[in-house]
Amino acid sequence: MRIIIRTPEFDEYYNSLQQKVQEKFDYVMHVIISQYVVSEKFVKKLQTTRLYEMRVSVGNNEYRTLLFAVDNVNFVQSRRVIFLNSFLKKDTRQYRKEIIKAEEILNRYII
Repeated sequence: MRIIIRTPEFDEYYNSLQQKVQEKFDYVMHVIISQYVVSEKFVKKLQTTRLYEMRVSVGNNEYRTLLFAVDNVNFVQSRRVIFLNSFLKKDTRQYRKEIIKAEEILNRYII
């Protein structure tokens, strides 16, 4: 079982979502908490970073939450994860900005 640590940035985004989208987020978070191995449909490693992304699809919208495995470099073996920030995926160029933002948030927690 995993523990999810939610940053204020994540909570602010989550609270701004419509209830239907929040319910899908809740479902994926439950999968992360309760399953040892999580499908890449829900969590995927971001190449060239130490971050992972939680993937939530609702209709045609793709939501991403950048997260960090606290106690292990491998998400599967991690028991604690930090949800750093979330966004509605528009294109791949957006990722660089969101990764920088997530790294800044993470630095506040690990320093």
